[in-house]
Amino acid sequence: MNVLMAIGERDFDPTEVAIPWKVLSNAGVQVHFATTGGGVGKADPRMLSGEGLGIWKRLLVARGDARDAYAHLTCSSRFQKPQSFEDLGAMPDLTEIDGLILPGGHAEGMIPYLESWQLQDFIARFFASGKPVGAICHGVIAVCRARNAETGRSVLHGRKTTALLRRQELLAWRLTRRKLGDYYRTYPVTVQDEVMATLADSRDFVEGPRPLFRDAPGKLHRGFTLRDGNYLSARWPGDAYKFATDFLNMLKEAP
Repeated sequence: MNVLMAIGERDFDPTEVAIPWKVLSNAGVQVHFATTGGGVGKADPRMLSGEGLGIWKRLLVARGDARDAYAHLTCSSRFQKPQSFEDLGAMPDLTEIDGLILPGGHAEGMIPYLESWQLQDFIARFFASGKPVGAICHGVIAVCRARNAETGRSVLHGRKTTALLRRQELLAWRLTRRKLGDYYRTYPVTVQDEVMATLADSRDFVEGPRPLFRDAPGKLHRGFTLRDGNYLSARWPGDAYKFATDFLNMLKEAP
């Protein structure tokens, strides 16, 4: 099986990229990459080092297992040779790709990824194909901005989804804004509010249980995902293992 992971060329979240890559790769899935301009992606350095996070470093920085997975990821030949989003637009069909994953990241380097019309067009095509699509955290913004070719509405209109919660985003911003300013506020509007505005009903946004702890291979119950047909969503790096595991199961179920 082949999965495409579209990532920001800069500042993507290392946990949301490396953990799904690790889980899928260990299961024999070939994970390919695409970045905004075709350059090799680089994770948000602050999420790796914790620089500037002060006393909140332990709470906010990527966990050791995610940093280790990222270190192995960067040695992957497929990671080192990504396609560009323009290449995706030129792809005649989707027969060689079995699934699409859209991770997140909140620093300003993610903005070209979140605003790429080439990526949004590709997401819309992939939704129409019926193949598995997974999005986590800010990756759900890229999905909600993709438009159905027939209706002109978001591909999430009429579907249920989750994403980074408003209270999660604002808490991280309030804890760090004195030193880091708006580092945790990618846009003035929160992820949850933007996503909800594209849904058919605000009740289609599902917050899930309170996100107190990060999940782990033996503690998938700590994570939360939401599936609606061929679409799987999750909220934050703390859901990454369950997100990856549930997406793998979707791949196995797909025709």
